Amino acid sequence: MRKYPQCLKNSLTNVHHYFEKTISFSFLRYYLIKKLHLKRTIIFFLIAFCAFPLPAQKRKVQNNPYADIIKPYHLGFHVGLHAQDLLLTNNGIATPNGEIWFAEVPEYSPGFSVGVIGDLFLNPYMNLRAIPTIHFGEKTVHFREYFTKEDKRISLRTNYLDIPIDLKISSMRLNNCRPYILGGVYGSMEIGSKLGLPLLMQNFDYGFEVGLGCTFYFPLFRLAPELKFKFGIPDILQKTRDDLTNENDKIYTNALSKVTSRMIVFTFNFE
Repeated sequence: MRKYPQCLKNSLTNVHHYFEKTISFSFLRYYLIKKLHLKRTIIFFLIAFCAFPLPAQKRKVQNNPYADIIKPYHLGFHVGLHAQDLLLTNNGIATPNGEIWFAEVPEYSPGFSVGVIGDLFLNPYMNLRAIPTIHFGEKTVHFREYFTKEDKRISLRTNYLDIPIDLKISSMRLNNCRPYILGGVYGSMEIGSKLGLPLLMQNFDYGFEVGLGCTFYFPLFRLAPELKFKFGIPDILQKTRDDLTNENDKIYTNALSKVTSRMIVFTFNFE
């Protein structure tokens, strides 16, 4: 076995102790630094967690949490305003006197709507609804002669019994509100129509409608502001006017070839 001088042994021992102390100190320092960094990281996340709570912690107490699924069907009512409109098609045919009349609906007159709601539960996101409604309102048709610029305004006070069948599709409920869209078909009947007016519409109409709204949940009821657009399909112009004794009054009916109905309805639904 090879032997080293005593001085060399002492030097090697001192170097070994030095590296041992250095490595131990470095390890301890590394451990303390990492531990301190870990503490800082934990404290940072704790502060962030308290300052920015999770979305689940933002949830509020839900009013009527089972209102949408507890019954297979339920009833309600709605009240609101509407505006009636007509889509007019002018034929541009001259009268025996050489006059050419054109018609338009220059403005909307607000009307009142009231009805009941019958709702059938299909699944948590879909409902089938029947909403019989009475619309009280009027329409004003403005006629103007092309050459002389003579004009005439005809007011049609029209009240409709409207029966729509709609499919309502709702989103997920967010606390106490739930947006939805709807669409369906409707049939309507005019009530209280008067004969003898220069312009007259058919008593029956039908079409389709689309709309949107948002349900707000309260402790005792649900309130849903709703906006709907109704589009009539058939020609509702009554062209045979045997009830008119004055032939000059027939020029307004003869000036049109087709009339279809339009309506905008804004209601508050209580369920």
